[in-house]
Amino acid sequence: AAIRTALTPKHVPSEILEVAEVPRTLSGKKLEVPIKRLVLGEPIDRVVNRDAVANPASMDWFVRFAAARARLG
Repeated sequence: AAIRTALTPKHVPSEILEVAEVPRTLSGKKLEVPIKRLVLGEPIDRVVNRDAVANPASMDWFVRFAAARARLG
């Protein structure tokens, strides 16, 4: 509710999901754009090089989430 009152409708997310860990590069930056591309349906091997991820296991949740979302249409 606080987000809805503090932001314009354009900036209010339709969903907020809790994840155990956010994927980060070796230098500590969040992998926001690659995760967005993954969720939009691009294959993981085109989205990110797991060797460049500081916490590669954190990608597994997003891969499962993207697959589940694709099945739902």
